Amino acid sequence: MKNVIRNKNFYAMLLLDAVLVTMAYFFAYLLRFEGQLPLEYWAQFRSTLLFLIPFKLICFFIFGLYRGMWRYTSLVDLRNIFNASSLSSIIIVLSILFLYRFHGYSRSVFVIDWVFTLLFIGGIRIAIRIFLADQIPSLWPLRSSKSASTKKKRLMIIGAGNSGEKILREIRETPSIKLEPVGLLDDDPSKQGMTIHGVPVLGTVDDIRKIRKEFDEILIATPSVRGEKMRRIVSLCEETGKQFRTLPGIGELIEGKISVMAIRKVHMEDLLDREEIHLDEEEIRQYIKDKRILITGAGGSIGSELVRQVCRFHPGAIAFMEFSEENLFKIAMECKRRFEFIPTSEFLLDIKNRASVSRAFREFVPDVVFHAAAYKHVPLQELNPWETTFNNVLGTRNLVEVALENKVERFVLVSSDKAVRPSSVMGATKRVAEMLVECVNNNAATRFMAVRFGNVLWSSGSVIPTFQKQISMGSPVTVTHPEITRYFMSISEAAQLILQAGAMGEGNEIFILDMGKSMRIVDLARDLIRLSGFEPDRDIPIKFTGLRPGEKLYEELITEGEGIVATNHEKVLVLKGTSCDRNILNAKIDELLAVADTYDATAIKKKLQEIVPEYTPQF
Repeated sequence: MKNVIRNKNFYAMLLLDAVLVTMAYFFAYLLRFEGQLPLEYWAQFRSTLLFLIPFKLICFFIFGLYRGMWRYTSLVDLRNIFNASSLSSIIIVLSILFLYRFHGYSRSVFVIDWVFTLLFIGGIRIAIRIFLADQIPSLWPLRSSKSASTKKKRLMIIGAGNSGEKILREIRETPSIKLEPVGLLDDDPSKQGMTIHGVPVLGTVDDIRKIRKEFDEILIATPSVRGEKMRRIVSLCEETGKQFRTLPGIGELIEGKISVMAIRKVHMEDLLDREEIHLDEEEIRQYIKDKRILITGAGGSIGSELVRQVCRFHPGAIAFMEFSEENLFKIAMECKRRFEFIPTSEFLLDIKNRASVSRAFREFVPDVVFHAAAYKHVPLQELNPWETTFNNVLGTRNLVEVALENKVERFVLVSSDKAVRPSSVMGATKRVAEMLVECVNNNAATRFMAVRFGNVLWSSGSVIPTFQKQISMGSPVTVTHPEITRYFMSISEAAQLILQAGAMGEGNEIFILDMGKSMRIVDLARDLIRLSGFEPDRDIPIKFTGLRPGEKLYEELITEGEGIVATNHEKVLVLKGTSCDRNILNAKIDELLAVADTYDATAIKKKLQEIVPEYTPQF
């Protein structure tokens, strides 16, 4: 309020409104008496005007009419004018009724005054906004100067819905944005020939190659469109030879706030044929807020995103357990910079070392543990099965046992779809890790659960970085088999699923995401080549190299016999874990670790098969 009163423009606006209120009241009398105002009513006009003006201006002030800038008058401002004018007129009428019973007063004068007040007070603000469009050409499409248009990129927008409208409005109201919308494209027949903020809908998306209107850049303003539909739009955009960008998906937009600042290039995630999952944030907040959270593998691709997601829910403290010194330093520095209000602890250790793990737990005393540390490069683990066994099996057992000793509330294991009917050492060891958390739920105070999902785009071990490097070098993109398929999800989705599982889990469950349709790797490679500005098989060839050791043509998320249980989240499925004897399992794991100490790859695989009968090793 003080800032409003100190503003020099406030008094000019107040004076102008006082003049307009006076005019509205005077014209109301003139109209009521057909231009011939009797002397007694002229005296009445002057006497009532003395309290009518200040009272209306006070109402305008209360309703915030002087807080907004008139050059940006909006429907909200017009609504406030209507409310302020209506309230002031009602109170004035009630006051005259109470004091004078309306003897000698014309009721219609106050109705006409109310109408004129709306017209004058609202009209002057709209007129000023229109007038200022001459000085800010982007506000008024019909008044854009030629000199301004030559300096701006001409923008074609795909999508004439809410997102397109919001982008148009922001461009029109922000002179610093060097974009000039020249047209819209939308497949909705009802929108053809229409205009939004003066910008015409020129046709459907398929018409983009035939549009006569010149444009420099394309914006895909359809954040809810993904998968096959997005691939079609991207393909049509590529045919124009113009640069194209998009808005983030709905999952990336906070509360639907769409902005030009959010425009980015099309990502691989946009081409996945699946809607992104959305968190039950309140459920997650209840078990994370003010709790002490420990994350293993916190510096990895999934672990670091998990750190970012957890910090959104204001834990009491967060601990990073990491084997890589560089990764630990990076995530610790990022967390301290972005979430400085959250206490952090850093533990540089190897989860294979039971004593180190136990010391970290005693020092930090976690309430919730997210176990994301694992070896997961399938071909490398086939060559070094002993290291995979030590890390994925022994490391997980150390964490599970120490979590039991320290009475951790929740323990979430990050597993993999490769644990289903595994054909690789990596998959078999992850299945053993799942069995470890399944076997400790019977009498434990800790709730143990696992999360199983497919390939994570951009994560360590993902094909995307490999493809990107090959494309940047101009070398052929290598794909193992033309028919190989995988389920894909973004790193953000992976972290969200882990958090959601921790909130929903009661113990002894394996949570999986409804991954939609699997995607051929060769199609993924072609999409990435196109997004890089090249044409597959013409600029960048695709070379098939044959399946690698331990690799399957397709992955599964569910083994036959595993029962799916419904959850209250539409995109999350849950499998009840199988019960097992912990002592028997530990005895078998001890035998496996003893064999791993011999560095005999064949013997390790055979011992893994004894523990995981569905494992089909490749010798």
